[in-house]
Amino acid sequence: MSVGKNGFRVKITDTPEGWRVAIEDPQGVALLERACADGSEARTFASTVRQHIYWLSPSKFREYYRV
Repeated sequence: MSVGKNGFRVKITDTPEGWRVAIEDPQGVALLERACADGSEARTFASTVRQHIYWLSPSKFREYYRV
């Protein structure tokens, strides 16, 4: 899990049901979860979210991801 400068985090998990990526707020509450077909898709999506965490202000990030 990585924490961005604005406090949002990205968490990747491999569960028995499949791969999932979660975006968490600074308190650790999952605001958005996305199912992914495999580890590659999960890592790619998580990488994109991490870039947005780094580039966007907290308000723009919330607007973009509707969280």
